[in-house]
Amino acid sequence: MNAHDDQSLAITPQVVLKAYACGIFPMAENADDPSIYWIEPRERGILPLDGFHIPRRLARAVRHEDYEIRIDFDFEGVIEACAEPAPGRRKTWINDEIRRIYRDLYRIGNAHSIEVWRDENLIGGLYGVSLGAAFFGESMFHRERDASKIALVYLVARLRAGGYTLLDTQFVTEHLKQFGAIEVPRKRYQQLLERAIAEPADFAQLPIPSSSELVLQLVNQTS
Repeated sequence: MNAHDDQSLAITPQVVLKAYACGIFPMAENADDPSIYWIEPRERGILPLDGFHIPRRLARAVRHEDYEIRIDFDFEGVIEACAEPAPGRRKTWINDEIRRIYRDLYRIGNAHSIEVWRDENLIGGLYGVSLGAAFFGESMFHRERDASKIALVYLVARLRAGGYTLLDTQFVTEHLKQFGAIEVPRKRYQQLLERAIAEPADFAQLPIPSSSELVLQLVNQTS
């Protein structure tokens, strides 16, 4: 199913949130295609928050703290960076309509960015959508080694601190498998989703700044 970028068919934040609550999310074929497609995978990627695996080298990079974490400071910059070509990814699915949709969700408080900065330069980050106790990861980027991975670690810590129960990754990639990402059938995903969106959670629960030791403790704790 697709919807074209037309004033009479403008996709509102409320429509998108209802879609997420049903297990559906929007994508575009590529940056130049004005159409939006609604996707509902048969197998859904999730990253279990109580089973997140952090490689030792990445834990050392997090402890090094030669970076600054900012939340929702430059949401626009994160989306634009995620849309840039990268090694192994010459094309992007982030078109103008996707940008508009997530900007609108950000304005009403349902979309967030985790940003990694060094010397006032945005070097990595990710963005996604928050609904109840579910967080739907959309895209991530890095301009320096490990920057997107550090953003993911801080995201997981923030979600655990805030009482979230579901981290949706849409699909499972080799990159995400190293952190413990798994695929679940659509029916099982719907059960997890229904429970999560019915529960309260607080994305702002984790204070800013937070020490790397607190972040790693949150990430490594077991339920």
